[in-house]
Amino acid sequence: MKIAIGNDHAGTSYKFAIVAHLEKLGHQIINVGTDGDSSVDYPDFAHEAAKKVNAAEVDLGILICGSANGVCITANKYPKVRAGLCWNAEIAEIVRLHNDANILCIPARFTAEKQAIGMVDTFLNTAFEGGRHKRRVDKIMC
Repeated sequence: MKIAIGNDHAGTSYKFAIVAHLEKLGHQIINVGTDGDSSVDYPDFAHEAAKKVNAAEVDLGILICGSANGVCITANKYPKVRAGLCWNAEIAEIVRLHNDANILCIPARFTAEKQAIGMVDTFLNTAFEGGRHKRRVDKIMC
């Protein structure tokens, strides 16, 4: 699977851990985030990942910042993006299963690194359920 991953300074260490984990599993990772800890603006990186998901250049995206709210809000401005903010594996499963989310947003300041990796695994291994949920997802766009 081809996955775009973006982050601000709050998510750098998480990104490196997630990338190493996903590469071991054979996924192709496109890094569009910062690689440092100096303060940066999260929308710059959220836009880059969301553009790739929106254009179907990648299969899925992962965004990481302190609360994940900013990257989630930014990514959801794109018409073909459904970004979901998740703080545990159960929420990561539901956003894929019921909302057909294609970007996982992780709050680095409110989750442990191991927990974040678990969310990523759940997100990638859960398929959209469709059915009544498709009808609802089809109503999301303005």
